[in-house]
Amino acid sequence: MYRTLTFCSLFLIGFAFNSAQAADSFQVKDSTGKHADIISPDGKPILRYMYARDTSDDAKTFDTAKVFAHVLADDGETTLTKGAGGKFPHHRGIFIGWNKLKQGGKSHDLWHVRNTVQKHREFEETEAADKGARITALIDWIGVDGKPVLEEKRTYKVTSQDDAHTVIDFTSTLTASQGDVELNGDPEHAGVQFRPSQQVAENQSAAYTFHKEGIDPKKDRDLPWVAESFQVGDDWWSVQHMNHPSNPDGARWSAYRDYGRFGPFTVVNIADGKSITFRYRFRVTKGKTQDRDQLQASFDQYSK
Repeated sequence: MYRTLTFCSLFLIGFAFNSAQAADSFQVKDSTGKHADIISPDGKPILRYMYARDTSDDAKTFDTAKVFAHVLADDGETTLTKGAGGKFPHHRGIFIGWNKLKQGGKSHDLWHVRNTVQKHREFEETEAADKGARITALIDWIGVDGKPVLEEKRTYKVTSQDDAHTVIDFTSTLTASQGDVELNGDPEHAGVQFRPSQQVAENQSAAYTFHKEGIDPKKDRDLPWVAESFQVGDDWWSVQHMNHPSNPDGARWSAYRDYGRFGPFTVVNIADGKSITFRYRFRVTKGKTQDRDQLQASFDQYSK
């Protein structure tokens, strides 16, 4: 069963209200209890927020233990990102997590999610307009004892851009509602990450571009952006993962795996009752990675 969510508010930045959505506008369509799609003006899904929770057996419990977003190709059907299963089945689309989250005297692994859950609670709002759309969800991070350890407000905002397939702004506000929290781990098992299709693990096509020559992501910190190109089917795609200047300092990047999972990780402490917000942009283009000057210009526009 589908319900279409196309309402927006005048006071929200970057969107104009239009209660009667025109055919050439973005839309948000919710397949209740399964996923919510952001539909581009051509009528094809471009981002899919995956929030199903199915505990009917062990396999389904694990497969639905974290929420994430798929990015879809220009045919509206091919997913450029990996879901559950495949190499490292806990890597899924555009996602966030830490494998060493400490709260209440215990360590909770919200990366591998074998005995923890990122559970969709409800949509706070959805909105759509001529130039883009967004989905904002409230998500409970459930620890090893079955109790919440963090509350999250997550937004996936999609906007159109002439020289890109799509631009996705990811915002996550984490609130320590149940006591002090330490977010810890390592660049391979924590942070905000992008995992391309399982096909990339099979064809090992992932290649990386940095903001300047000589970068060693295993040593250099606080990289402003990293771009990756990869092949899905007969097509090449690229994603520029941008680290907003307002994010906490000390980010270390994992950006060297041939299967394509990449992103930054930061150690963060959140005091009881306090919040921290992470902001990233994913600029998706068809074809191999653009030259460094173009990529830097895109980041400069984002970081203003």
